[in-house]
Amino acid sequence: MRIAIDTGGTFTDCVFTSGGSLEILKLPSTPADPGAAVWKAVTQISGGRESEIRHGTTVGTNALLERKGARVAFVTTSGFEDTIAIGRQARPKLYDLFFTKESPLSPEELRFGVSERTAPDGSILCSPSETELARLKAAVAALSPESIAVSLLFSFANPANEKVVVETLRSLGVPVSVSHEILPEFREYERGSTILINAYLAPKMQHYLEGLDAALRRAGSRLHVMQSSGGIIPASIAAREPVRTILSGPAGGVVGALAIAKTAGFSRILTFDMGGTSTDVALVDSAKGLRTTTESQIMSLPVAVPMLDIHTVGAGGGSLAGFDRGGALKVGPQSAGADPGPTCYGRGEQPTVTDANLVLGRLDAEWFLGGGMPLDRDRAARYLDASRGNLRDLETFAEGIIRLADSHMQKALRTISVEQGHDPRDFVLVSFGGAGPLHACALARALQIPKVLVPRMPGALSAYGILISDVVRDYSRTVMLRPSDSALAHHFENLESAGHAAMQAERLAGSAARFVDVRYSGQGYELTV
Repeated sequence: MRIAIDTGGTFTDCVFTSGGSLEILKLPSTPADPGAAVWKAVTQISGGRESEIRHGTTVGTNALLERKGARVAFVTTSGFEDTIAIGRQARPKLYDLFFTKESPLSPEELRFGVSERTAPDGSILCSPSETELARLKAAVAALSPESIAVSLLFSFANPANEKVVVETLRSLGVPVSVSHEILPEFREYERGSTILINAYLAPKMQHYLEGLDAALRRAGSRLHVMQSSGGIIPASIAAREPVRTILSGPAGGVVGALAIAKTAGFSRILTFDMGGTSTDVALVDSAKGLRTTTESQIMSLPVAVPMLDIHTVGAGGGSLAGFDRGGALKVGPQSAGADPGPTCYGRGEQPTVTDANLVLGRLDAEWFLGGGMPLDRDRAARYLDASRGNLRDLETFAEGIIRLADSHMQKALRTISVEQGHDPRDFVLVSFGGAGPLHACALARALQIPKVLVPRMPGALSAYGILISDVVRDYSRTVMLRPSDSALAHHFENLESAGHAAMQAERLAGSAARFVDVRYSGQGYELTV
């Protein structure tokens, strides 16, 4: 039996195969203990039968967005300790005189330099001495970090020095994230940032996934986790490399939307996934397949592992509505989440987008979740009325909330289409997520999108995408050379051997797809072919 579980900020969605048909289960998420909702779903669905569990999780995502990860020590080549703070010279907001840069995930006192040097061609110019390694270990141990990130200069060309440093630090008994294992590629800032994010998430994700995996194994089930790139990996790898799961749930939605669109005969789509906490949008052309990028940024922090090109905004069904200090209406990015939830759920005390939809008659109070969770319209109306400020009535307030939420999502759709040279009129809008279909037509009208496709199970499409995803392993390596078929073939064969070995360990037969990043001589960026 195969069960896919997508844990969102508000609901946990499950899709599973039973007797040749697809079944759906939806449960409230348990933010304080995300695994509780997953375990409840598995026991309710499987009844103790051996199952393959596929999981899309927001545990790592939320830890990064809320800055609730581990206390990380960052170890690099001496003289490059501040690379992660300096970054690139490009300013995100060029004309904002009061712009405040995001602080690095590792504070200055936890950044350490090692006296070593590897040349760009991989030759070792200087190795760390025993005295240097002992000094480093003592200095790191004295500050008691919860996790360690190691990213030495040019370690992708020759990891010998990095291996020595890692061997020394592993004895401290905390997770160690290593650049040559996770991302053996050039550009030390992006590589360092990616490894630092991995280390920042590792303790929390390891605790969560290893505990959940152990419990499921005792029940005879196996756990796999959705990657940001649109493929599945074993829980053990996701726990070791959590940076690959940052867009775990949204990636499932894009995979599911593409599958549904192909079935309906559409090839060019804009995906619109509006859940309880946020909205995720993406542009997909089935002729070109899923678009992945290694140039993503999360909260201005580079993430150089493959990720689907997804744009996220803080507008969802649970987004809180109110007025700012200047008296302007504001919606999001704060969300009521699953607890307390919108006021119509019976516990929340601040109006949300869902409350506005209910009061305006766009939701059936008696048939929410198929009648399994009736909504309290009168309670929603009371809180909307009490919060409307100087607006003449609660309907005007509710309509304003909807229009403002729509404007946030319209901007997101423009970002992935118009701003990248695509005409929205050439695409079909695939709308899903628990709240997506409520807003799809208004967005399509605003962007002149001619058709809207709503799946039969919009609230569980992300889980469906996770259910049908392939097991995927990504391997990469930077090699600086001029085009040579024999040289490229040698490097590809080494990567493919590692991939096939990993697939065989899972008793799977895998096929390889090759990609190469190339550039003209003197060019400062690459094109993937």
